Amino acid sequence: MPIISVAICTYNRDPYIIACLEHLEQQTLSAHKFEVLVVNNNSTDSTDEKVKTFLSRDLSKKFRYFFEERKGVSFARQRAVEEALGEIIVFLDDDAEADAGLLLAYEQFFAMHTDGAAAGGTIIPKYSEKPKPEWMSDWLNGYVARCEFGGETRLYKGRMKYPIGCNMAYRKALMMQAGGFDTDLAFRSDDKHIYLEVKKINPNIYYLPHAVVHHNIPARRLSFDYLKTLYLKTGNEEKVRIRKTGNPMAVPMKLVEFVFKFCVSLLIWLGYAVTGKEIKGRYVMFSQWFTLVGFLRKEVYVR
Repeated sequence: MPIISVAICTYNRDPYIIACLEHLEQQTLSAHKFEVLVVNNNSTDSTDEKVKTFLSRDLSKKFRYFFEERKGVSFARQRAVEEALGEIIVFLDDDAEADAGLLLAYEQFFAMHTDGAAAGGTIIPKYSEKPKPEWMSDWLNGYVARCEFGGETRLYKGRMKYPIGCNMAYRKALMMQAGGFDTDLAFRSDDKHIYLEVKKINPNIYYLPHAVVHHNIPARRLSFDYLKTLYLKTGNEEKVRIRKTGNPMAVPMKLVEFVFKFCVSLLIWLGYAVTGKEIKGRYVMFSQWFTLVGFLRKEVYVR
């Protein structure tokens, strides 16, 4: 039985999915210690054909392929949890390219930290079709899944927030005990939800700097329309998440938080403007404004 199951949940990423899988072929961790689960989340491009062609040459049979009809990353991730044979599940995005030592880093971490419930690795954006835009700033790291917190293994806390779904690993037993992914959070906040639920059981969730992936950022993810939809959905699904906590004050408190963050973003915008970098501040303001608008909307549709 493998120690690690790698979950690749994919939707219409045919330009990137094969490179993602090829990087997993090149791992330094012994092949018998891990498996790779590819969960096709009802793609409409050539993902199915390309992945099946790739798997046809997998003589070790460590790659397994599943089709999940229900659209939404949380449905696909939950399917991977149910199918995984390993005691550790590593979740990677379908457009991420893992460093050769990624799985070895996770395997050694969990062997040494028997108290560890989960870990999140380093994520380095790779602007694969266009250069890094001039409006990008550290305030927007979360929207390109950038995660770099230095070279020390340490607990997640404060502004580190939580492991991002592009590169995170959990003990399967704890995920099952926590109830798995919340499929009501179909597109955003599912990684935040599982972090908070597992943390209630075991708070020892670490940042692991040597578990590195490079995350492709295609041109469409840098368009204003894409970012607007992303912000709207973030706010909308955050409302869904906190409503389920059962706290009657959770929604008003979160609304106050989002209004406060929007006001702070106006000051950030002003600060950038006086230093001649107005566009950076403008995009920070956009992120907070549309997140607030999404929170106030009844529903935001994507895909």
